[in-house]
Amino acid sequence: MKNAGIRLRAALTLRHLRWGAAALLTLLLVLDLSFPPPLPKWRDTSTLVVASDGTPLRAFADAEGVWRYPADAKTVSPLYLQALLTYEDRWFWRHPGVNPWALLRAGKQWLLERRIVSGGSTLTMQVARILDPHTRTPWGKLKQLLRAVQLEVHLSKREILDLYLERAPYGGTIEGVEAASWAYLGKSAAHLSQAEAALLAVLPQSPSRLRPDRHPEAAQRARDKVLARMAELGAWPADEVADARIEPVVARSLKQPLYAALLAQRLRSQQPRVAHIQTTIDSGLQRTLEERVSSYFSQLPERTSAALLVMDNTTLEARAYVGSVAFGDKARLGHVDMVQAWRSPGSTLKPFLYGMALEDGLIHSESLLMDAPQSFGGYRPGNFDAAFNGPVGAASALRLSLNVPVVDLLDRVGPARFTARLANAGVTLKFPHGAQPNLAVILGGTGARLEGLVGAFASLNRGGIAGRVRYTPQDPRIERRMMSDGAAWIVREILQSNPRPGYGVGTFDTGSRPHVAWKTGTSYGYRDAWAIGSTRHYTVGVWVGRPDGTPLPGQYGAVTALPLMFEVIDSLPRQGNDSTAQTVPASVTEVDICWPLGIAAEQTPPAMCQRRFPAMVLDGVIPPTFPERDARLWQAGRVRFQVDAKSGQRISAGCEGHEQREDREIARWPALASPWLSVAQRQAQQLPSLAPDCAADGHQSDGVLHIQGLNDKATLARPPGATHGPRLQLRALGSESSIEWLLDGRWIAQTRGSRVFTRDFDEAGEHTLTALAEDGAWTRVRFRVVQ
Repeated sequence: MKNAGIRLRAALTLRHLRWGAAALLTLLLVLDLSFPPPLPKWRDTSTLVVASDGTPLRAFADAEGVWRYPADAKTVSPLYLQALLTYEDRWFWRHPGVNPWALLRAGKQWLLERRIVSGGSTLTMQVARILDPHTRTPWGKLKQLLRAVQLEVHLSKREILDLYLERAPYGGTIEGVEAASWAYLGKSAAHLSQAEAALLAVLPQSPSRLRPDRHPEAAQRARDKVLARMAELGAWPADEVADARIEPVVARSLKQPLYAALLAQRLRSQQPRVAHIQTTIDSGLQRTLEERVSSYFSQLPERTSAALLVMDNTTLEARAYVGSVAFGDKARLGHVDMVQAWRSPGSTLKPFLYGMALEDGLIHSESLLMDAPQSFGGYRPGNFDAAFNGPVGAASALRLSLNVPVVDLLDRVGPARFTARLANAGVTLKFPHGAQPNLAVILGGTGARLEGLVGAFASLNRGGIAGRVRYTPQDPRIERRMMSDGAAWIVREILQSNPRPGYGVGTFDTGSRPHVAWKTGTSYGYRDAWAIGSTRHYTVGVWVGRPDGTPLPGQYGAVTALPLMFEVIDSLPRQGNDSTAQTVPASVTEVDICWPLGIAAEQTPPAMCQRRFPAMVLDGVIPPTFPERDARLWQAGRVRFQVDAKSGQRISAGCEGHEQREDREIARWPALASPWLSVAQRQAQQLPSLAPDCAADGHQSDGVLHIQGLNDKATLARPPGATHGPRLQLRALGSESSIEWLLDGRWIAQTRGSRVFTRDFDEAGEHTLTALAEDGAWTRVRFRVVQ
C-alpha cells in the first residue's frame, strides 16, 4: 500500500509538472506573440555605397542618425571573430542565450569585491540589450535574459552573431565593427591585424571611455588585456601576441567617407531599401581626381562648378565620377550633379555628324568645304573667332571646329535624321517644349548630358558602338551603333591627329602618351565649356560652367576644360598598346584626291588638279565637291566649252561663222572661294569672253564688286580731337544680292545691294576689307590705320 501511495503521488506530481510545463510554454508563447523580439527592419539600416574594391565612398545614416555599415561573419577578419568569441563569449555556440555559470561567476565577484569585475552577459544578451535597451534594475536584467532566450528561439546563432557585428556600439553614432574599422583605423574589418582585432573586440564594453580618437592610452590598455587573454587561453601564439602588443593605438579623428558623393546619392535614391551598394568606381582614382578637380578649379569665379566622368571603354563601367567641384559648397551649388544635368553641348556633337556624312557618301576626309559667310534659310552661322577660312578640307573643318561647313553638312543630312541617329545610339537631346530639331542643334542649340556624350565618344574606339555608362556591376550592358567601324576609324584619326594645345606636330616627343581623339565645345554666351577625349581604353569627359546657367565670360572648352582632360588621361593606368596604331578596317582606303573637283587624282586631268591631298575614303566612295546651292551661281566642277581657234573667244552652240573650234574645259572652285584663291588659281578658272556674235551659253564669268568709300592702299588717321578712329561710310557696287563684309577675314557687317553701312576703324595697323556677294562677286581693298 505504501508503494502504491508513492506511485500515485509521483504520478500526480508528474501530471502537475506536465500541466505546469504546458502552462509555462503557453504563457511563453502568448508573451512571445504579444511582445515579439524587436528585430531590425530595412528602415533601421543605414546605406553604405562602396567602390569596386569595397572601399566606402559614402555612408547614409539611418533615421536616427546612426552610421552603420553592413557586416557579417563572412566579411570580417577571422582574427576579429577569434578575439571576440574568446574574450566575450567562449560558449556562444553552445549556450541557449544565457550562460548560468558566467552569471554565477559575475555575481560572486560582485559580492566579494563590491564592484563589477567581469560581466556575465553573453553575446546574445548584448544583442538583446542593443535591440531592446533596458534599465539597470533587476527587472531590466530579467527582461534582457528573457529577450536573449527569445532571440535564440527566433534566430540562428549565425544570425545573432551577424546582428552583433553590425550593431555593437563603438562610440558616438558609430555602430558595428565595419563602420568602426573604417572610422578608427581607415580600413575594412576584413583586413585587421591581431592588435586591431583585439582593439575592436573590446571597444563595445565601454565605447565612450575607450574611444581611441579621444583616449588612446585607455584603449591600448584594454586592447592589451584582450591580447593577454588570447595568449593565456592559447588562442594565439605567445610570440604573435608579443608582436601585437608593440603595435601602437593610433589616434584617428572620426570622419565619414565622402567620395563620389553625388553618385552615391543618385544610386541610393534609385535603391532606397538596399543597405549595401557596390559601384564600379576605382577608389584611389576617385580620391585623386576629386582633389585634382578641386585644386584645378579653385581659382575660377564664384558659382562655378565642374563635372568629370571617366569610363572604361571595354566594360562601359565608370571609374571616376565627380559631379561638382566641391560637394556641399553652397556658393558653387555643389549639391547639383552636373554629370546628369542638361546643358548645351556646344560643338561636341560635330564628330558624329561627320561620321554620318561619311556613311552617306557625302564626303571623304579631304572633301572641299566652304568656310565663308552663307545663309541657310535665314540662319547665318559664324565661327567662334568670327573669322572665315575659305576653302577647307573636311578633316581640317572638324579639327578646327568650323561652324559654316558643319551646318552645310547638317542641312544636307537633315537635322531630324541626325538627332534620331543620336537618340538611337543613346544620346538623348532635350529641346524646348514643342520645338523641332533644326540646324542650330549642331552648334549647341539643344540640351545634352555629360554621361550621354561620354558613352557616345567611346564609339570612336569601340568600332562605332556607343554604350551607356554603367555605375554598378548589376547595371545592364546597353550598346547601340553610332556609326560604322570605318566611319568611326576615320573620325577618330582626324581628331587624334589634332595636336594638343602647346604641342606642335613633331615639336615634342609624345610617342609614349596614349593617342587621344578629343573635341572641345563652348556653348553660346560662355555658359558651358566642354572637353571630351577617348583613348583605346578610356573615355574622359569634362564640363565646366555655372549650374544656374549664367555666363562665364572668357572660359571656353580649349582653355578651361581641355587641360584638365589631358591631365586625367595621362594619369590613367597605362596599357601596353595605348600609343600604337590600330588596324585599319577593310572599308577604309587612302586615295589621292584633287581640288577643286574633289575626285580621285588618277581621274583628274593634271591641269585641273590644282591641289592634291591623300584622303581617307569609306567603302571606295569618292564624292565630288558639293555643287552650289544657288542655281544663279556658276557650278563648281568641270566646265566644258568651245573657243574660236583664231580669236580664243568662247562660242556657244549654234553660233555660226566660227569654223575652227577647239574643245576646252576648266575646273572651277565654288563661287564663295574666290577671295581666298591665288591669282594663278583665279586665272585658271576664268572663262574666256563670249564672242559678240554668239548667244549666251549659260556660263557666268566671275562677278566683280567695287567698294565705294575706301581706296586701295589708303592711309587713314584719327580725326583731331576725336574719341574714335576713322569713321567711314561704305557700300559695294556691282551686285544686288546680300553682301558680307569681312575685316581681316572676320565678319563685321551685312548689307543688301548698294546700301551704305558706317563703321569706326579703331585698330591701328595694316588691314584688308573684303566684300563678298551671295552670287560670287567679290572685291577687297588694303589700307592702313595710324593713330
